[in-house]
Amino acid sequence: MLKSLAAITSYHEGDLSILRQEPWLQMITSAEEVIVNIERIDSIKELSIGNPVLDYVEKTLVILDELALSFWVKEILEKVLIWSEVAKGGTLKERIAWQKEGVNLFVHNVGSAELFSRYGNAGVSERMNVIQTLIATHGLVGQYLRGEVIFAENRPLTELVTQGLLSAQELTDVLIPLNECIIGAVSPELSLSIQSEIEHSIQQIVHGHISDTSAVKDRIRKLRTATIKRGESFEIELNKLDQSIQVELDLAPMEHYTLWYVEAALQDFTLEEFIKVFMLVLHSEKIQNIRHISFEPLMNTMYYDYKGVKKMNVYKKRIIEKYLQEFSWEMIRSGATINNQHLKHSILGKRDLPDTLFFSFEFSAAAEKLIEFCIEAEKSPLYEKAVLLLFDLFDLRRDAYDRFNNEEEYLADMNQTADYKKVMLQHIVGQQVLDIGPGGGVMLDLIEQELPHVKPIGIDISSNVIEALERKKQLEGHTWEVMKGDALALQEYVEKGTIDTVIFSSILHELYSYIPYNGRKFNHDTVAAALTSAYAVLSPGGRIIIRDGIMTEPFDQKRRIVFYEPDGVDWLRRYAKDFAGREIEFEVLSDNEVIMLVNDAMEFLYTYTWGEEAYVHEVQEQFGYFTPSQFTAFIVETLGEEAQVLISQHILQAGYTEELSKRIKIMDEQGNEVDLPDSTCLLVIAKPE
Repeated sequence: MLKSLAAITSYHEGDLSILRQEPWLQMITSAEEVIVNIERIDSIKELSIGNPVLDYVEKTLVILDELALSFWVKEILEKVLIWSEVAKGGTLKERIAWQKEGVNLFVHNVGSAELFSRYGNAGVSERMNVIQTLIATHGLVGQYLRGEVIFAENRPLTELVTQGLLSAQELTDVLIPLNECIIGAVSPELSLSIQSEIEHSIQQIVHGHISDTSAVKDRIRKLRTATIKRGESFEIELNKLDQSIQVELDLAPMEHYTLWYVEAALQDFTLEEFIKVFMLVLHSEKIQNIRHISFEPLMNTMYYDYKGVKKMNVYKKRIIEKYLQEFSWEMIRSGATINNQHLKHSILGKRDLPDTLFFSFEFSAAAEKLIEFCIEAEKSPLYEKAVLLLFDLFDLRRDAYDRFNNEEEYLADMNQTADYKKVMLQHIVGQQVLDIGPGGGVMLDLIEQELPHVKPIGIDISSNVIEALERKKQLEGHTWEVMKGDALALQEYVEKGTIDTVIFSSILHELYSYIPYNGRKFNHDTVAAALTSAYAVLSPGGRIIIRDGIMTEPFDQKRRIVFYEPDGVDWLRRYAKDFAGREIEFEVLSDNEVIMLVNDAMEFLYTYTWGEEAYVHEVQEQFGYFTPSQFTAFIVETLGEEAQVLISQHILQAGYTEELSKRIKIMDEQGNEVDLPDSTCLLVIAKPE
């Protein structure tokens, strides 16, 4: 076992005396401030219950210990690995002192090399010069492949050969296992997948084939690697941007800087937003004489834990997106600012680090508190109200389509609904189809698979949905299209009379529930506006297909509900208090039995079926808002006598009976057990030719 691994083992076993013998271990373990690339962790909680820097160093040493290397190579690499992360350690008092002495703790490879020279018993020797150079260039090959540095940053390694400190073969023998250790400790799969690229880069370094410049677009492409793997259409988006700016020219100064934590901070933003951030930095007056640009402050503020898992702070992301949208390219070039009292971008230096700039976004204290409140309220009925306060503060849109904290889960659930949506395919006519509120894209997929002659287009007002669908399209090779737009104003996005079929699949009740049309939600005028908008873009002979919630007739019939679960009546009480759609009334007959109007009963049971996890959202939605006869009359009243209702069907959606039979018994007023009423309608409306 390596001496350093034995030291770590002793420390884990409680032997603190080992710290006096190993200054590198003392620095790492005494860290009062956790400094780690958040990409490497799954939960923010890990930062408070462990030492991720020590864990990483230990992983690198374990890999080194298992490699079959000559004694001198292993000895050098052990020294390099134990010192390469020390700039992330030290007490706060020590770190302040180091910074005052000029140690760059924020450019960790450089800072670690400086600390090694002071505390590593380095002395002055060729061997120690080699080790210090390896620490100072630690990770640069991988960072070059990620786009964070230009290749010329590796020149000190080449100079080890030109100065005769190592032969070309010796440098190769050192760099290949070194990079295997530092990348393999992050991800063995990543190390294996880029092995050939690492070896090629090392050969270029060893033989002095190093260029001072790097093509800007190539570098941006590398910086977007994680985003591209998640489905970003990089080349398409880059070509679009090239029509507005000259990317290669406008971002040419990038070649002068090393970049830190770019992917972790910016990978969830669009390419346009990503480039705007860089333009803001490059056109700052503070950029003079700078070598390093760090996005570490932004990275640290953009994540939080949700259900124990690290999650992008989408509240901040949406606000930042709007802020960046307000910047034109001309404004950025001219150095103009935006007057926003709750958000600004910051480009700051540190007094003791004249060659380093730090970029972030700064929120006002009020905004930070409100965002914290939204996070705390995520599992509470207060959540939607909290989000609306956020919308008001930043003048964002006032619907709730971005579910923020569980959008990915919601879209995944939507994709489980293919079977019952498939029935709508037989009613599609023509070649141009608009799917309103496409969710996870299940309807778009079905149309593409079953009706290859049809061109499906999804339209949604949610940025989350559009971004997820664009990634899905790229990753899975779909041909359908998506666009961001308002279902109540379709004519602003497509020409009148050009769409053959418009589909509203379980979306009209969300428009009804969430859109404050004419100043109020739960407004039938919202449904009318959506249908009118769809009818306007229909071609002659075109159709509107609706699949949505339905109420049952007659209205005044009642149902008795017996709960099998002891908290069932309490659930109903809470629901009646929180439900935003209308007043829910019921009479308690016993500890576990109530009687109530049938449509109130069903509206409650829809939410009860989904359970606690979905409660915060479902309590905001009214699934049924018309009976079948009311819906037909409403369509004719809204669209005129010429609109033909070709099909009006209603069914009980599969799953409700099975799920609810485990939790309740439903009876008529006399106590006779009865079936659940129909929950869902299918309507097909035709426009005359």
